[in-house]
Amino acid sequence: MANIKSAKKRILVIRKKTDRNKAAKSRMRTSVRRFNEALATNDRELAEQKFIDAQKVVQKTASKGTIHRNTARRKVARMAKALNKLA
Repeated sequence: MANIKSAKKRILVIRKKTDRNKAAKSRMRTSVRRFNEALATNDRELAEQKFIDAQKVVQKTASKGTIHRNTARRKVARMAKALNKLA
């Protein structure tokens, strides 16, 4: 355990950031999973709506620095490719 005041503060800050990042990643994974479930139903309109929602969440997660921007772009590109394959 840290004894110095600044080290104690860093522990608290890191814990907050970790919780925030976990929540953001979980939200992102859930939106991507919902998109994949919509794809499985072969309903194009539903899949398009879920794609838009998932894309927003993935890009927002990247903009906050939780995931790398290239990772976000790769995820969105793969979802778009899967959506276009449905057509």
